[in-house]
Amino acid sequence: MPIEPERSRWEFPHPDNYGDGDLVAVGGDLSPGSIIAGYRQGLFPMHLEDGRLGWWSPVERGIIPLESLVISKSLRKSLRRFRVTFDQELAGVIDGCADPNRPDGWITQDLRSAYLELGRLGWVHSIEAWNSEGALAGGLYGVKIEGLFAGESMFSRERDASKVVLVALVGVLSAIPSGLLDVQWATPHLKSLGALGVDRSEYFRRLARALRAPRVEGPWRELP
Repeated sequence: MPIEPERSRWEFPHPDNYGDGDLVAVGGDLSPGSIIAGYRQGLFPMHLEDGRLGWWSPVERGIIPLESLVISKSLRKSLRRFRVTFDQELAGVIDGCADPNRPDGWITQDLRSAYLELGRLGWVHSIEAWNSEGALAGGLYGVKIEGLFAGESMFSRERDASKVVLVALVGVLSAIPSGLLDVQWATPHLKSLGALGVDRSEYFRRLARALRAPRVEGPWRELP
């Protein structure tokens, strides 16, 4: 069970005052209490180009409805190529997502440290795909609060590895009543997997239901 962090010393704007842009607030910190409070209000942290910490709530929020995940024939074949684990290599997954050779990298060292600490407290989870030689081929990580899983980032070193862990994640979340898979923005790549954009008010309705969902922890463990 996650350890509730010390309350944030910052007050976020009320959702009614988020305005008509994706960026809602600037400042604060990356303490566990601040990050968890942000997610509970539909916010996530990401630095601005000038280095300041921004808190974002996209006007059109990307989600993947759990019943709408697109699994192609080629992906079904790939599901047999990898071994999937949960919470075995959070640091390695974050580092894979933060690879400076990837375009549009945004995961800073302080974000890395903050999410590793949230992992230690039980709020951040990773899912890993391992190839037949035992090497980390891909993964994803995100914040889980009750029925919400807020996906932060994913990466692949081999074809379909990130998609394989996404399939595993959806399988876990499907056991949670009112489970919500938040992907921040519905990019073309994510749309090809079933993501869609919903307006902020609809996202908040879904978020409220997810945060009231009964706690279902697993299986955040190695799959058979």
